[in-house]
Amino acid sequence: MQYRQLGQSDLKLSTIGFGSWAIGGGDWKFGWGNQDAREAIDAIIAAVDLGINWIDTAAVYGGGKSEELVGQALRELGPARRPIVATKCGRVMRDPETIDKVLKRDSIIAECNASLQRLGIDCIDLYQMHWPEPDEDIEEGWQTLVDLKQQGKVREIGVSNHSVSQLKRLQAIHPVCSLQPPYSLIVSDTEQQLLPYCGEQKIGLLTYSPMYKGLLTGKFTAERAASLPASDHRSRDPHFQSPQLEKHLQVVDGLRAIADKHNRTIAELAIAWVLRRPEVTSAIVGARRPSQVAETVKAADWSLSPEDIQAIDTLRSNLPPSA
Repeated sequence: MQYRQLGQSDLKLSTIGFGSWAIGGGDWKFGWGNQDAREAIDAIIAAVDLGINWIDTAAVYGGGKSEELVGQALRELGPARRPIVATKCGRVMRDPETIDKVLKRDSIIAECNASLQRLGIDCIDLYQMHWPEPDEDIEEGWQTLVDLKQQGKVREIGVSNHSVSQLKRLQAIHPVCSLQPPYSLIVSDTEQQLLPYCGEQKIGLLTYSPMYKGLLTGKFTAERAASLPASDHRSRDPHFQSPQLEKHLQVVDGLRAIADKHNRTIAELAIAWVLRRPEVTSAIVGARRPSQVAETVKAADWSLSPEDIQAIDTLRSNLPPSA
């Protein structure tokens, strides 16, 4: 496992982080279907055993269920083996189908306290504003995170899904430790502005969905996409529907030849492609069971050759314009 410094903080993260969105289950608007609690906890423990030293979660994942499972895993691991914990605020679940966008001070403070309780810890290592919505409230939300840091409730503060212009507004108040944007072979807009800006400003990049929700694992088929249950939000994602799905799967078929040449998996290839950029501190890789962790963790040690990168870029030229 490789480790990289997160921005200008003293946090050193494994280049693969454990993503816990999916373990929040399927009982909410952006769920991933039913989740076995024991398998989720065992997956986190397996990740730590394999060298992953940080977990990404959020209060809204399953309405707190993800944080609760992370908290249980932390208790089983014990203080000596506790990984770094990153969680988020700004999305408040009113009911499984209704998620409010709130960046008001009182709401964030309440969210932070609830997250600390569910996680069973005294201080959150990295606390992030989940989305910059409402846009007019991002300064109030950010100042609240600054205050929580000064109070010792959180160690470092960052954001997720923010643009360069929004980052600049926050930087005027307090340095942004990290940004969490989507970044994958399928969704790569991050390369145009965010990666260069964060590199210049020494803002750590924690990229999510490097395998684009399973599409870039080599295990996804048109039949599987068609059979996704309503409790799995991917059933409503245009990337998993025609005509985009077929084009994505064609690219995956091309990636298979590159991965096979190195006796690697397509999932490892997708993750290694994201980690090829020096601006990226870590790629967040979701897992729901221990076997999934074992299938992807080796990507941390794979440096793609210029020839492989060129071959991948050629394949990506066939992606839909919306990607």
